[in-house]
Amino acid sequence: MAESPAHRFGQVIGELLESVVLPQLESFCAAQGLYLDHQKKDRTARAGKKAAWTDQFGNTHDLDFVIERDGTDQKIGSPLAFIESAWRRHTKHSRNKAQEIQGAILPLAEKYRWNNPFLGTVLAGVFTEGSLDQLRSLGFNVLYFPYESLVAAFASQRIEMAFDESTPDRTFRQTTDRIEKASAATMANIRKHLVAANQDGINVFFNSLTKRLARHVTRVIVIPLYGRANEFATIDDAVKFLDQHRMYEGSGDFRKYEIRIEFSNGDKVEASLEAKAKVREFLAFVARQ
Repeated sequence: MAESPAHRFGQVIGELLESVVLPQLESFCAAQGLYLDHQKKDRTARAGKKAAWTDQFGNTHDLDFVIERDGTDQKIGSPLAFIESAWRRHTKHSRNKAQEIQGAILPLAEKYRWNNPFLGTVLAGVFTEGSLDQLRSLGFNVLYFPYESLVAAFASQRIEMAFDESTPDRTFRQTTDRIEKASAATMANIRKHLVAANQDGINVFFNSLTKRLARHVTRVIVIPLYGRANEFATIDDAVKFLDQHRMYEGSGDFRKYEIRIEFSNGDKVEASLEAKAKVREFLAFVARQ
């Protein structure tokens, strides 16, 4: 089936968005001594051109950008940030795209929960407040380039891209061809205009990223848990037991350690482990992040 002109137009806008974000992420990672992986990057540590990561169920997720500590072209590092980018023209598609991003990143965030990675999404076009709030409520940091700022950026170079569902395929095709054939200087001016119009949002996004990667431990809580297993047939029986139970440290057999680590940026990492060696391993791992 032939690719629709509107779809190809969307791909061109998506590539523009990535070209706006990529240099800023590269500069950030260079300054922090971190490794940035992204789509189309040549890297011998992985197969193909995709920044693909596998969740705890064996499912593979292709991401736009991943920031790693101790990563190199030859070695996969420890993931510190997962970032996806997306373009949507119509509000009716924005909720689905938000859910698609969640489906790609949240399983990885769960697998690497000890890393407590930064979750980021860079969006452009038309997204409803509901879809943006949905992402934020799940811990995503959202950098949003509104549709109007994209239209204005292209208009600064006399390229009209304010289209809707009634726009004929011919117009999409002509505009896409014009963008693809535009000079490097023209595209640089479009990117410059887009960045200037959204600088406040860019600053907030990168400040959040900086806080996550520059965080330090402020408190470590280790709770040894003891107790005998008590089983009941009904809720009432369990409540009666609680009413009569006398609490004191060291009561019953040792069960596990509950560990909670708090950071300067408000992040928290928790673990529940039985073996003391595993607790040491967990604390050492967090110290390296």
